[in-house]
Amino acid sequence: MITPHSHPIRIGTRGSPLAMAQAHQVRERLVAAGHDPVALEIRTFKTTGDKILDRPLADAGGKGLFTKELEDALFANEIDIAVHSMKDVATRLPDGLRLAVVLPREDVRDAFISHHYKSLADLPQGAKFGTSSLRRKSQILNLRPDLEIVEFRGNVQTRLKKLEDGVAEATLLALAGLKRLGLDDRAAGIFPETEMLPACAQGAIGIEIRAADNAAATAISALDHQPTHIAVIAERAFLRVLDGSCRTPIAGLARLDGDKLKFRGQVLSLDGKREVTVERTGRPSEAIRLGEDAAAEILRLAGPDLLGARGMT
Repeated sequence: MITPHSHPIRIGTRGSPLAMAQAHQVRERLVAAGHDPVALEIRTFKTTGDKILDRPLADAGGKGLFTKELEDALFANEIDIAVHSMKDVATRLPDGLRLAVVLPREDVRDAFISHHYKSLADLPQGAKFGTSSLRRKSQILNLRPDLEIVEFRGNVQTRLKKLEDGVAEATLLALAGLKRLGLDDRAAGIFPETEMLPACAQGAIGIEIRAADNAAATAISALDHQPTHIAVIAERAFLRVLDGSCRTPIAGLARLDGDKLKFRGQVLSLDGKREVTVERTGRPSEAIRLGEDAAAEILRLAGPDLLGARGMT
């Protein structure tokens, strides 16, 4: 039995097609959990990350650029819950807010997109490869150091249009986003996790609320998927220790395997020439410790030449 909320549940989201698809998924799950659809309202916000189109996000401050306005709306009581792509969420939330729910995870892998080539190996020598992600840039250069990386900002549809316009010969997009938009048929190929480790929390949707809002917490509690939530906790702990930001090529993935939590994390140099990968296995209750311990080993193994003063910035 759903506990009535004191007013319609106001769902905050960015206005991009993918963000809207994710917000509607949350709404549908709330309806399936017993909420009156009339009492569920979606409100859209344009974030700083949406407004910056003329330069890499790494130059504008890194993590949090797609969440700040939604968090401000939570503090201002303009919304009750904020829906985020978890890989966009800073590892340290503002005081007074908390991550209440993580939905079941979509496919975590990266998809290879090209109008003319079926795989990374098929690209000609020196071809232009479009990405705005430092992780993907480093991983691609690790596999194909001959490629020219070009800046590729924008939402999924914008990046697909840039491919059509010949800005680059190929790009990578999260398969999760393509699936949520019904565009997974655009994938020419899919990288296995063993070849290209995803960004921490890739494929996961999280719901942020005011820490003291027990009514909202109760209203959405049925949506939480513990296996995904536990995995995301481990990945975010790893990222937090490494001071991960949009300027840091970091990848990480945790999975529950029976009663074990398995984690694999990686950092790369900006040019992709060096990479360090570590693995950890433990109990689900040790998610934070596993992520932190893996990050500590990365710090020991990588050395100052790879990591620089702080987190390869």
